[in-house]
Amino acid sequence: MTGGPKRTAALEEALQRLCARLEVEPEAIDALFGKAQLLALLGQDEKAKEAFLSVLQLEPTHLGALTDLGGLSLATGYRSAALTLYRQAAVCHPQSPTVLVNLANLLSEENDLTEARRCYEAALQLDPGLAFAHQGLAAVLARLGEHAAADEHRRMGYAGHSMVARPFRGKGDAVSVLLTVSALGGNIPTELLLDGQLFAVTALYAEYHDPALALPPHDVVFNAVGDADLCHAALAEIPHILARTKAPAINPPERILPTGRSANAQRLADVEGVVVPRTVLLSRAALERPDAAECLHKQGFAFPVLLRAPGFHTGQHFLRAESPNDLAGAVAQVPGSQLFVIQYLDARGHDGLVRKYRVMSVDGGLYPLHLAISRDWKVHYFTSDMAADAAFRREEAAFLADMPAVLGPGPMRSLTRLRDALRLDYGGIDFGVSAKGNLLLFEANATMVIALPPPEPIWDYRRKAAAQALEAARQMVFARAGTSAGS
Repeated sequence: MTGGPKRTAALEEALQRLCARLEVEPEAIDALFGKAQLLALLGQDEKAKEAFLSVLQLEPTHLGALTDLGGLSLATGYRSAALTLYRQAAVCHPQSPTVLVNLANLLSEENDLTEARRCYEAALQLDPGLAFAHQGLAAVLARLGEHAAADEHRRMGYAGHSMVARPFRGKGDAVSVLLTVSALGGNIPTELLLDGQLFAVTALYAEYHDPALALPPHDVVFNAVGDADLCHAALAEIPHILARTKAPAINPPERILPTGRSANAQRLADVEGVVVPRTVLLSRAALERPDAAECLHKQGFAFPVLLRAPGFHTGQHFLRAESPNDLAGAVAQVPGSQLFVIQYLDARGHDGLVRKYRVMSVDGGLYPLHLAISRDWKVHYFTSDMAADAAFRREEAAFLADMPAVLGPGPMRSLTRLRDALRLDYGGIDFGVSAKGNLLLFEANATMVIALPPPEPIWDYRRKAAAQALEAARQMVFARAGTSAGS
């Protein structure tokens, strides 16, 4: 445990001093900014936001207020506000490399890779040794397919910078979490789950683990490396990290390694009531051969087939080849020296719509998270028709309110068997349901995020389910750490 009453008392005492000064000097910008920072550290987020805004009313270009309010907005789920603040900070302070990196990080998360790259490169022109800029640029370059350049920036970014502590923003004691992550990506997004008001988190980039450096104090280890196809080196190193601690581990690597796409296709194929797509990883050269379609047929594939680049999610670099004649063109559009070939599972219902359910498996419990309904075979929530169609939202609301009633007893039994076969402390399952009542497995692994719905009222029906899944994950961390919530 870290933090504690002494920390809280010291912060509150400092806050009282600043408030007393502001009674005499109500427009003292340094005192207003200090007050905002202390409120944020105490977890009083709304009051902190008001204080940062007071600073910006007096000094609209205040660097600290723009960046800290942007960070607080991001931490509390207001991504659009954070992006606006970071953009304004970059306009007002174009010579600040830290400002450029903050903006680039968020642009990268929003998949604006071109603009993110520009900001990272501008930051490195100002400060060539800035580790965080090298780290971010490495991630962007990898997603753009420039792997040699990505490797070089990754080396410059993480060598000597393998551990990063997140600020604790709460009162009382914090549960200390050692978060193992991969420098390649493929990590569980944990910013909301490991809330800075409850947890003191230090991220350790496993590929750059230095056994000579002491591990930070921690109550529990949370392995956030979730992509078994991408993160081989990190998953191989994490057992050496775990050997150095007696703390319990969530999602240890031996649970993650069998969850790659091809591995899942093999080990989950015998789960009763579950249809698992045939999945093989093939070289680009094999798929570019004139007889590639015939070779796929010999391996049991029938067209259409799906092609996917390893290490990518949310539909990126994921295409369907409708016929043998379309195969070469589809292969040419997917990057990488190896590609997954995946059997296409027709998930259309009697109405011609495709439904993709997502259920989180957390500490043995199953939590419905969302239902995406689309007219397109490639269903992702953010590109589906949910926002435009009230009938779709009503159907999702029914699923979230009573998953067993919507799915039925057969699919629920299959879902339970699938959970037991996966053996993940934290993970997600994306699936459809066939006309025969079988689960059509799209994906099952640990990388899935529990995200809060957007703030618009039309999404209010989703909030309870997301909150329940998020709370279950937090309670799991508390339980493994041997503490109770907020203690």
